[in-house]
Amino acid sequence: MTQHHNLIGGQWTPGASCAPNTNPSDLSDVIGEYAQGGADDVQAAVAAATAAFPAWSTSGIQARHDALDKIGNEILARKEELGDLLAREEGKTRPEAIGEVARAGQIFKFFAGECLRLAGEVLPSVRPNIGVEITREPIGVVGLITPWNFPIAIPAWKIAPALAYGNCVVLKPADLVPGCAWALAEIIHKSGIPAGVFNLVMGRGRVIGEALVNHPGVAAISFTGSVGVGRGIAEACAKSGKKVQLEMGGKNPQIVLDDADLAQAVELSAQSGFYSTGQRCTASSRLIVTDAIYPAFVEALQARMARIKVGDARAAGTDMGPVVSQAQLEQDLAYVEIAKAEGARLAAGGERVACHTGSGRQGFFMAPTLFVDTAPGMRINREEVFGPVASVIRVQDYEEALAVANDTPFGLSAGIATTSLKHATHFKRHSQAGMVMVNLPTAGVDYHVPFGGRKGSSYGPREQGRYAQEFYTTVKTAYTLA
Repeated sequence: MTQHHNLIGGQWTPGASCAPNTNPSDLSDVIGEYAQGGADDVQAAVAAATAAFPAWSTSGIQARHDALDKIGNEILARKEELGDLLAREEGKTRPEAIGEVARAGQIFKFFAGECLRLAGEVLPSVRPNIGVEITREPIGVVGLITPWNFPIAIPAWKIAPALAYGNCVVLKPADLVPGCAWALAEIIHKSGIPAGVFNLVMGRGRVIGEALVNHPGVAAISFTGSVGVGRGIAEACAKSGKKVQLEMGGKNPQIVLDDADLAQAVELSAQSGFYSTGQRCTASSRLIVTDAIYPAFVEALQARMARIKVGDARAAGTDMGPVVSQAQLEQDLAYVEIAKAEGARLAAGGERVACHTGSGRQGFFMAPTLFVDTAPGMRINREEVFGPVASVIRVQDYEEALAVANDTPFGLSAGIATTSLKHATHFKRHSQAGMVMVNLPTAGVDYHVPFGGRKGSSYGPREQGRYAQEFYTTVKTAYTLA
């Protein structure tokens, strides 16, 4: 069995132990063994990053551009291979996985360009003969803690801006999906970036993540994951004065008004709710539908769900792959029982299923699941399930739909299906979400614009696009006497 080591100070370094990386579509398929590091590995990685920071942070912008562009080009050249790996270890369908890999490559190429677009300001002082310069500088060593549901795109959209703005990085990927992170680390290692600028430490979150968050040499933490862990990180960073950026999930509403195009509304709801096995923080799990269209919408969505083929993520014809792990599958099925107990009516799915390809492989497959006649206060409508489970809430009109959509502790993404310019315009302004979609799935965002939410979904500066500089740089104001 191939063993994959951590990357520390430019050297592939074994961990204290290794753990198998198993294919959720085929539990007999072990992709490889990946290092399980410890606190000592974090110490070594931070020391290497600290040593590399002075030279890298003041290096020429052309060198940084060339390195990031080279990384992006190699990712794009290998998108089929890397997409197959992603589908194999995470369970996203192969076409979706290839698309995610392509996005990772595009992110690196975008931030290669940002290396050449670093901007500041020159202003006159209110005092005579004095000039003022406002510039941005890197913040230091950055700890990046990434989730399992986007195992190459999310590491990319954290690593690329960190490096572009002159920081050094220690990446801790999710334990369930080390393969994509390791492959990305190998590409970065071969790009010519100096030793120590980028470091990979794999292992348990309670060990590696905690050591990163509490290390005095780490200037900032960027985390994507659960609300509970994120809040703990925020508290720890506040105590030590670290800069912190958190993306923590959502309970995203999709409104469907009476005047919506029914076929369009059904398709975008199916795409948002069930593709990627519903394992997206931007997925629509609350479908808020007005009275007149409600019966037709539910009937049409049930028919659309019946055509979703569940099976091996790498097999042709699969629409929805497996749930990522046994623990996640158990959580999803537990929410099905909770919803039933609360009085929600199960309209489709709700159970574990066999692979549609007939291969006989054992995997974590679950049918796309729909509850109808649900109430806003039910747990199924308040808590993030993070699986292929959606519920329908019936409302009288747009005003009630908006109120229900905003009645959530989260605020990441929100959508509306309507042909009314009045309602679309009002919703864009009054939706309490960081990202709003009109006649589009709530899941699906561009890499060159800000990503992030409000309320319990996000904390700190936005990710992606030019707004990434707000987190990965600090502002300096310099005065000069003429």
